[in-house]
Amino acid sequence: MGHNGKRAGGTAGGEPREGGMAATTTGTGETRATTWRRPGRIRLLGSALWSIVLAPLGLVPLLLVTLTGILIPVWIGLPLVLWSFALVRAFAGVHRRRAARVLGAPVERPYRPVEPGGPFARLKRVGRDPATWRDLVWLALNATVGLVLRLLVVAMLLAAVGGFVLPLIWRDLPHPVAPFWIGVVRVADQFSANLVAVEGALVLLLWWLVTPSLMRADAWLSRWLLAPTERSRLARRVDELAETRAVSIDSQAAELRRIERDLHDGVQARLVALGMSLGMAEEAVATDPAVARDLLAEAKLATGTALAELRDVVRGIHPPVLADRGLDGAVRALALRTPLPTEVETDLGGRLPPPVESAAYFAVAEALTNVIKHSGASRSWVRMRHTGGVLSIVVGDDGDGGADPARGSGLEGIRRRLAPFDGTLDLASPPGGPTVLTMELPCESSSPRTSPSSGTA
Repeated sequence: MGHNGKRAGGTAGGEPREGGMAATTTGTGETRATTWRRPGRIRLLGSALWSIVLAPLGLVPLLLVTLTGILIPVWIGLPLVLWSFALVRAFAGVHRRRAARVLGAPVERPYRPVEPGGPFARLKRVGRDPATWRDLVWLALNATVGLVLRLLVVAMLLAAVGGFVLPLIWRDLPHPVAPFWIGVVRVADQFSANLVAVEGALVLLLWWLVTPSLMRADAWLSRWLLAPTERSRLARRVDELAETRAVSIDSQAAELRRIERDLHDGVQARLVALGMSLGMAEEAVATDPAVARDLLAEAKLATGTALAELRDVVRGIHPPVLADRGLDGAVRALALRTPLPTEVETDLGGRLPPPVESAAYFAVAEALTNVIKHSGASRSWVRMRHTGGVLSIVVGDDGDGGADPARGSGLEGIRRRLAPFDGTLDLASPPGGPTVLTMELPCESSSPRTSPSSGTA
């Protein structure tokens, strides 16, 4: 796991409960846990003020979409309308992040990926995306309903402050002052001005109580229109499963071709040579026993070589040690065959489903191969833990670091192995090391928990 960036990333995620843990995505597509906390009232007030300023600006991209859409028959209108839609999505993204901070939970982007193509193809793709039109509806509601909710938050606070200030400045007002109403208090003298302060305290209490609800209502409005719908989530999930299935089929086909090549070029050739040696030995038994003995010795050697190659092929399909000793024992046996000192720590809680064990074993094997070939490390380590229905595997080394997934595809095999299980990859490789690859596979243990174990291979 070194400089050539032989790592790949995958995505997975879910939506946490409000105020809890959230799954966020890194630049390489991996997921990490982030704690979301609901803001206090002062921050909610700041969010309301900022949103009040932004709300009228949201009408600008809505107007641009309308005007540029009219210009589509003219060639210049096509790039302008695409730019306008991009501006709408950027503006919606700002409010999506604001709603996430208010609600204490992430608000996902709902857009379909824009496939490469010309302007007309891109516009067709964007126009067919329901999220595009939901954004436009949200722009109108954000500048009306949302603006009213935020103005209520600010207006109540200003009314409370004004109620506290009036008794202090009453004597400085030019008198006589015509009686006037502030809320339910008729102000005509110092005493009634003091009652306005009491009214201001009640308004401040009301502001304290309802501000979170008003801002959450505004955030829920944004989330309702800016987050993916259940239908779009299902469609996205179907697309992901279709892609995963295609990747799995391709991987299986490639694996079958590899096994075929290994059998054809290795074991089959050895067996053909063995048959020829035995045939010549049979002919030489009567005429030249010494030659026959040499041919039989050669046949015996070929038999041992063929058996060794056959064991290698079987080990490449499903290692016997994996079936006998499980993932823990198989990874320890793998570490023993690794040229680098490799520390193995496990807490698996028993046996896992065989497909998961197989995928995890070969993923660790490929990761350790990358360590040996590219990291320049003096040692490596493997840590496996199964908790909360997730198998977590960390493979690290003390090499030079600086791995860049964009510069290579060495971990494409690992990604393909994990994809059918909704597995994820996370790469951390700062310059100077260490390099750490974290893999996670959702799965359940298929046997009772065993005690944690650790050791160095």
